[in-house]
Amino acid sequence: MATGHTDPQRRERIIAATLDLIAEEGIARVSHRKIAARAGVPLGSMTYHFSGMDHLLREAFGRFTDHIVAVFDAHLAAPANPEQARQAVADLVHVLSEGSGRDLLLTQELYTLAARQPAYRELTHEWMRRSRVHLEKHFDPDTARQLDALIEGLTLHRALSRQPHDRALTLEAIARITATGTRAP
Repeated sequence: MATGHTDPQRRERIIAATLDLIAEEGIARVSHRKIAARAGVPLGSMTYHFSGMDHLLREAFGRFTDHIVAVFDAHLAAPANPEQARQAVADLVHVLSEGSGRDLLLTQELYTLAARQPAYRELTHEWMRRSRVHLEKHFDPDTARQLDALIEGLTLHRALSRQPHDRALTLEAIARITATGTRAP
């Protein structure tokens, strides 16, 4: 194995391995030993790069929330008017719910951690704030907050349903929430 001096990506591999293991096994089954093995690094690298599991989890979930906000940005940066924004939100719901499931699992693990340990709520608050920034480009703040919650709920329901609802129902729900809360182009 390369040393830290010749392995500048070690810290990144540890973070990636942490997220992979959380998605595969759940946060309760993640350990320093499993992460080190998955990342292909010596166990001592864990304490060299992170002061403990809490520090590592914060970094990993911070990286995950950056990824999800980038997905929001990719869908919500281009719309030029409210109707295009509604279509983009529907696309976002369907992309998030039809993906590999990894993001859904990581989202639920983070929410559970934040519900059990209030110190992690700052990560979820920041994630929601950043998501709403994108939505507020197209909708007023109250509508953006409602729409953010709708995205989460529709994504979860579509991903877990035996018969996921179709795009028409997604668009209908979005239209109902955004009927009066759009921003002028």
